[in-house]
Amino acid sequence: MNAPNQSGWKPAMIVSEDGMHSGPQTTTGNRALMLEEPLLFEIGRAEVTGVDLPPVDVNAPTRLAGLARSEPLGLVGLTEPETVRHYTRLSRQNYGIDLGFFPLGSCTMKHNPRLNEKIARLPGFADVHPLSPQNAVQGALEVISELGGWLCTLTGMPAVAMSPKAGAHGELCGILAIRAAHEARGDAREVVLVPESAHGTNPATAAFANYRVEDIPATPEGRVDVEALKARLGPDVAAVMITNPNTCGLFEKDFREIADAVHEAGGYVYCDGANFNAIVGKVRPGDLGVDAMHINLHKTFSTPHGGGGPGSGPVVLSEALAPFAPLPFVRKDDAGTFYLVEEENREERGPSFGRMTAFHGQMGMFTRALTYMLSHGADGLKQVAEDAVLNANYILRSMEDILHAPFAGSGPCMHEALFGDKDFTGGLSTLDVAKGLIDEGYHPMTVYFPLVVHGAMLVEPTETESKAAIDQFITAFRAVVERALAGDEGLKQAPYYAPRRRLDETAAARKPKLAFEG
Repeated sequence: MNAPNQSGWKPAMIVSEDGMHSGPQTTTGNRALMLEEPLLFEIGRAEVTGVDLPPVDVNAPTRLAGLARSEPLGLVGLTEPETVRHYTRLSRQNYGIDLGFFPLGSCTMKHNPRLNEKIARLPGFADVHPLSPQNAVQGALEVISELGGWLCTLTGMPAVAMSPKAGAHGELCGILAIRAAHEARGDAREVVLVPESAHGTNPATAAFANYRVEDIPATPEGRVDVEALKARLGPDVAAVMITNPNTCGLFEKDFREIADAVHEAGGYVYCDGANFNAIVGKVRPGDLGVDAMHINLHKTFSTPHGGGGPGSGPVVLSEALAPFAPLPFVRKDDAGTFYLVEEENREERGPSFGRMTAFHGQMGMFTRALTYMLSHGADGLKQVAEDAVLNANYILRSMEDILHAPFAGSGPCMHEALFGDKDFTGGLSTLDVAKGLIDEGYHPMTVYFPLVVHGAMLVEPTETESKAAIDQFITAFRAVVERALAGDEGLKQAPYYAPRRRLDETAAARKPKLAFEG
């Protein structure tokens, strides 16, 4: 029986459908430190402001002419405490790498050392402007040059383009360099081959560059069907785009054989290097016959990933494609001064296909990545790959006895472990397991990707997680999977303990409400 408090308030009881979530219904909607937070439009009022402003003559002439606002903007006025509390409360409902393990496969959500942040915030890096005179940004240009040198050394490639701003942007850079190389020799080719085990951005990039995309099947072991690829090669094939390690979490062990066949047919080999963190310091893609490969600095070399940016996707290029690298790029003269090769440096630019972007523009990414490299050294970067692979295999072997692991028999995985929902009962699905993990305090793994596995669950622990952290995740993961195998109907209503219950994700994507309706 609930006794009333001193004010006479007697709480009503609230019980969830399965009895898991019970307790008194509060008047505020808050549950202890889990605070219910309304929208800013619900907190403030448009007719007030949180600061004192000097009086303004609204009839005074302006330079806006017919562009002057004729109606009130309608933004709400808020006090400083209201504003700070609003965003602080929202931040408590967010999950981030500083809060716990982030198992998203193919996204490499690993810890970003705070040393990197300190360096990125140094004057001269944090406040550098793209229109600064080159003699005033020698340090920034040297960072770009040294970082590019590390990337060439680690990949065994002779040249690098630093201007692409993300992985897919880097893919486009590599494909445009391939197109330019074909056009320079008068060889018009129309087809790019993309294996089923490649990232989804690969065919999108090739199509965007006006190539016709054709699929190459995968073997039952989850790797490229080499014979099928060889059979399709011909004078119309411009390139092959291969993700290595691929989206099944496997290393393409026949890569050199594939590259030799493509080169013999007059094509080029593009490697999606988004998963380079699994082989950095262990394998040099240049030795495998790669002609172009983008590297996600925000995955391999610690810098932030997700949230739409910032990103950086430098592209390393073979000797055959190096002359076609995009502008601008950094050079150093005999006096040790760094400078940019741009449009006006016509004697140096060669047959470059042009620009990917106006400026380099991602100094924060460059400084963080170079700091990561220098703090680890070559041996440390090799250990990064080894630990990432070790952690992923630990999860794979810890789960394969109760969860379908379609390629567990293909040998060790690389940086991520892939599972499927083959044995779930009672109509339960991968989505239900993902929602159940939220109740356990984890962001879900990547789900339903890659498409070659039904109900795919892709888990990437990265190299930054300890054995204790991974063991805790495995315990939670197994518990949720066991419920799915037993047909536990309660999973269909998960999550129970998140700030919001399960949403209609299809309606949210197809019928989003982008404006506040008061």
